[in-house]
Amino acid sequence: MTIYSLYIYDRHCACVYYQDWHRTKQPRRAGEGGGILNAVSQAVSPLATDSTAPTPSAFSSPRNTLSSTSGLVVAVGEDPVTPLPNQAEHARSNTLPFDEEAKLVYGVVLSLRNMVKKISGRDEQFTSYRTSSYRLHLYETVSGYKFVMLSDAATDGLRFILRQIYNGPFLEYVVRNPLVPMDSRSQGIDNDYFRASIDRLVRGLSVFN
Repeated sequence: MTIYSLYIYDRHCACVYYQDWHRTKQPRRAGEGGGILNAVSQAVSPLATDSTAPTPSAFSSPRNTLSSTSGLVVAVGEDPVTPLPNQAEHARSNTLPFDEEAKLVYGVVLSLRNMVKKISGRDEQFTSYRTSSYRLHLYETVSGYKFVMLSDAATDGLRFILRQIYNGPFLEYVVRNPLVPMDSRSQGIDNDYFRASIDRLVRGLSVFN
């Protein structure tokens, strides 16, 4: 059993966070102006050029810190960009750009959720679906955030893991962090402590290979 990737969408249908672990085909970076927000993931964000490099801000600067309720110091910022080998970039050329992939994943979730409600009634919830090669897991919060995880088809339901991510790292390093602009429509929620906390939680699962 294997976990592939995690997407988080806000109530405006925008992908605000992405992380992957065992993907055989990495998504291509989103193109300039492709619709992806800043601070979603350094791995899929457009490559900045000298002329378009963003200026340091209170959100992106790793020097800005905030004491959390747990007593830890929360550093807000993204991982340094590590140049990828040319071969890796060439392999990505055969896959979808991330902005298109994120829209497709959200479209599938929205379509199946609406279908379930129309066929089974408003009280029925769409939580996962399975194909021959993967399984999609969904957890939706009262505030409209959607946590989507992809795993291999043999994995049991992981909705409880998505709930743990929401109740733990998301509340601690996103909701309670005033440096993370939620519902901004222009900024994602990625930061170092949030990403590291999710990584520890997922890698500690018995289904993680």
